[in-house]
Amino acid sequence: MKHETTSLPESIASVEQLETLLSQPTDSVVDMFRRISGDVIVLGVGGKMGPTLARMVRRSTDAAGVKRRVIGVSRFGSGPLKAQLEAHGISTIACDLLDQEQLNSLPDVPNVIYMAALKFGSTGNEARTWAMNSYLPGMVSQKYRRSRIVAFSTGNVYGLAPVAQGGSLETDTPNPIGEYAISCLGRERIFEHFSRTLNIPMSFIRLNYATEMRYGVIVDMAQRVASGEPIDLTMGNCNAIWQADANAQSLLTLEAARTPPFVLNVTGPEILSVRRVALQIGALLGREVRFSGTEAPTSAVSNAQLSHRLYGYPRVSIEQVIRWTADWVRRGGENIGKPTHFEARDGKY
Repeated sequence: MKHETTSLPESIASVEQLETLLSQPTDSVVDMFRRISGDVIVLGVGGKMGPTLARMVRRSTDAAGVKRRVIGVSRFGSGPLKAQLEAHGISTIACDLLDQEQLNSLPDVPNVIYMAALKFGSTGNEARTWAMNSYLPGMVSQKYRRSRIVAFSTGNVYGLAPVAQGGSLETDTPNPIGEYAISCLGRERIFEHFSRTLNIPMSFIRLNYATEMRYGVIVDMAQRVASGEPIDLTMGNCNAIWQADANAQSLLTLEAARTPPFVLNVTGPEILSVRRVALQIGALLGREVRFSGTEAPTSAVSNAQLSHRLYGYPRVSIEQVIRWTADWVRRGGENIGKPTHFEARDGKY
């Protein structure tokens, strides 16, 4: 598939401009939403990726000239997200998905994007982690047994692999480390069980890692360089992909959903050197970069050649993301305060 290009700014000046970029659909996504029918519900829309993914669905649908409801489901709360989504034409429903009665009351729709999960704070809160990541998929499968489901997972299910082999492939045997990653494999296994027994078409998105200006591995490194903190090199390599590209590739798997589930690694084409990225950021910020530790021969890295063959390369290069991020951090741009802990090798988050 050809690489889709788009006009990119030299600098991202505001959160509004950022979220517009993050929700910009590709031509392929617009074409897909012209072909498929029915409403779309995003379960767990309140996470880091959910709001811009839901907006991408809305913008794609509008560009395709199709009438469709886009529904975002989250517990919401007192923040502005509910009103912000509704201002962009996304219907919202406040729901505790673990409450069976509330889940059953959700509308039946043919297209389900499952983004509900628990990662940050999972250490010390293991029971809820398992409930969210492994028990809830069974509840959702029963509720949406007549739908197709795109379920977000994580590259953490692979565990650590030799960097020299080029990253884990979808066909590799999972080897998760720590309760969070093991519970995520549990999520996939429970979904797969119901996909097979109830004939539910599904796709699994093994993501590694989506990044934008307010969070992500590039942001983590930029903030440490800016503050003079050392960069831990033990996890010497990582993956990253611009969040808009992750949104687009993930949505395209609605048409690929099948039983047993279609599995796709979603990340950038490079295995990034943490040392090299940190030095690039340091040069852009005019700061000396401090390091600790030594690169291990294994890292949590994935190989996304299948996604690039099917859906094309990301529209935004990591080099561009690095320049945008350094500029954003230099100007004191907003940060959501949730570091990825990409350097963790023990699976504790």
